[in-house]
Amino acid sequence: MATTETKVAGSSSTPGLSWARVCKECGQQHEGLDSHLYEYQDEVDDELVCHICLQPLLRPMDTPCGHTYCFHCLSNFLKEQDFCPVDRLRLQLHQCRPSSLLVRNLLDKLTVMCPHAAECQQQMQRCELQPHLHNRCPVFRRLREEAEKRKRPSWNELKGRKGDGESSGDAKHSATLPQHPTRDHTEPGLINPAYEESEDDNTPLRSSLVAEANVVELFREEPEEDLGLRIVGGKDTPLGNIVIQEIVRDSLAARDGRLAPGDHILEVNDVSLASVPHARAIAVLRQPSLLRLTVMQEKGFKSRDPRSDHHPSSCTTSTVTLMKSQRTEPLGIKLIRKSDESGVFILDLLAGGLAAKDGKLRNNDKVLAINGHDLRHGTPESAAQIIQASEVRVNFVVMRPAETQEEGGSSREGQHSRAARRAPEMQYFRRRSTYMKDPPGGFSSQEKTVSLKKEPRLSLGITIAGGRDFRSRLPVYITSVQPVGCLHRDGTIKRGDVLLSINGVDLTQLTYNEAVSVLKAQTAQSQVTLRVIQTLSEDSEEDTEAANKDELDTVDDPRDDALNWTPLWTRWLGLPSPMHWCRDIVLQKTNNESWGFSIVGGYEESHGQQPFFIKTIVPGTPAHFDGRLKCGDEIVAVNGATTVGMNNSSLIPMLKLQKNKVTLTVVSWPGSLV
Repeated sequence: MATTETKVAGSSSTPGLSWARVCKECGQQHEGLDSHLYEYQDEVDDELVCHICLQPLLRPMDTPCGHTYCFHCLSNFLKEQDFCPVDRLRLQLHQCRPSSLLVRNLLDKLTVMCPHAAECQQQMQRCELQPHLHNRCPVFRRLREEAEKRKRPSWNELKGRKGDGESSGDAKHSATLPQHPTRDHTEPGLINPAYEESEDDNTPLRSSLVAEANVVELFREEPEEDLGLRIVGGKDTPLGNIVIQEIVRDSLAARDGRLAPGDHILEVNDVSLASVPHARAIAVLRQPSLLRLTVMQEKGFKSRDPRSDHHPSSCTTSTVTLMKSQRTEPLGIKLIRKSDESGVFILDLLAGGLAAKDGKLRNNDKVLAINGHDLRHGTPESAAQIIQASEVRVNFVVMRPAETQEEGGSSREGQHSRAARRAPEMQYFRRRSTYMKDPPGGFSSQEKTVSLKKEPRLSLGITIAGGRDFRSRLPVYITSVQPVGCLHRDGTIKRGDVLLSINGVDLTQLTYNEAVSVLKAQTAQSQVTLRVIQTLSEDSEEDTEAANKDELDTVDDPRDDALNWTPLWTRWLGLPSPMHWCRDIVLQKTNNESWGFSIVGGYEESHGQQPFFIKTIVPGTPAHFDGRLKCGDEIVAVNGATTVGMNNSSLIPMLKLQKNKVTLTVVSWPGSLV
């Protein structure tokens, strides 16, 4: 047995302790990439101690040679060496596996003391320390509240600054947030309707848009495990940067919870993605085991009016109090997370449950706080812990769309009318695009036609996916060309080609099942003529080889079969306009709000006419709360007027003129899945 001690980072009374410097997981002060520190109260068995740091194991990893280390210690060691620290046998990180559940449970049950022992002397199991810090520790709560106060200077102070002749409050206020880079400048070709200041004198004062760089480590327990990210952008696209379009629900990234749609990935394992093409970035992100991502994350606008609640005019917040008859009574609420928006949402209220009987909470409410604990970026698990730890009184702060009465009608009638407006979205708002335009520079397409004679029973040997009933209204495309089919012998048709027609029957606007039926019927004939379209990009030879190598690797990967294969995002960019489907997205705001998105594209002397793409969606804005716009979406029209031929100077005034409502017609392609 060994007595393990950890150095004390300092109590709440220690000078210099601040919310920015304290670790949000262990409560101690240490560098962001250093291991967590704990105050262990009992002797720890030697078998549970890491041989590198000599502390109880954190995220234990077993080597093939039978030794166990902290994941962080081992990964850092193997950056410099290629052998096991104990027996010096050859070793690489991807050969290691997480320790058994039994070992992890034993470590989680080690007794630790709250690091702020001067004011909080509670002891608990190690796995319970983080919930304790965020939900019960008075020191942690005070540090958080003090930090929030520092971010919100008094209204009189700000008003005085404005009156001292400062033309814009942005510059001075941004100085109070030195750790957050601000978006005060505009990149070439970047339109920022999200950042435009209103000229209305009654506009609440607002600081610069704040963003910060963070490091997120993700570890695949199995090398084949998907991260669950959909990626857009790259130097070969108008977006330039590599941007997360979507987090796949229940994936590794979703469970981790630190990444969000709109994050810009700057580096992966110290490899810069600042000037790499899309295919190269995807290959880097598909590395096995450990991924250390450096991401730039937008934090939204910081209101300079303490009376502002940061919520769009189309949403309202409500406080709901539920009283339990006894502490253990369930509330009857099902909570979920969403793939396209951070936070906790109410999925359902169980019939006969306390919440359903109370009647004030509703399905799809976003839970902002429970008993004073901020859940704007929380998880259902943390919300459940707060509810379970509460006494008989449970206070909810929730956000939902505002109920507006139309033409004197009741709020109930207003709900029905809103439901009627949103119901046709799948049929009406997603339709074939009539806006003719060229693809982005460097992207194009070519048609291919194959005519062959075959035995009626002989299969073409292709598998397909997509269809206009697909989530993104994709055209039908080929996912594999089987080596036993007649098309494989011909060699013209490739995986990723989009089907246009077979024997003159149009396939471009069909659902998946309709396309399967047509293909089966036409394949039964002895003469088959197949028309497809292939998209092309003007990559350099090196980039093309990297993309081809990546695709060849996935062919040999048994998990990436014909049913799971999906094209890269860049494959869709070269499709001609008649192949696009679009939809209308209506955003609403007050005069004092920004739309909440930035755009790249338009006419540039160096690149000619480029389509307009959504590059950033700012948290806490109408575009963010609406939830339908995604990074990488292409804007083809504004209020029905085509954006083709526009440059920045013509689109900016059009967006600024829309004070309260704007209709964006967008074409959306799914990002590349990592």
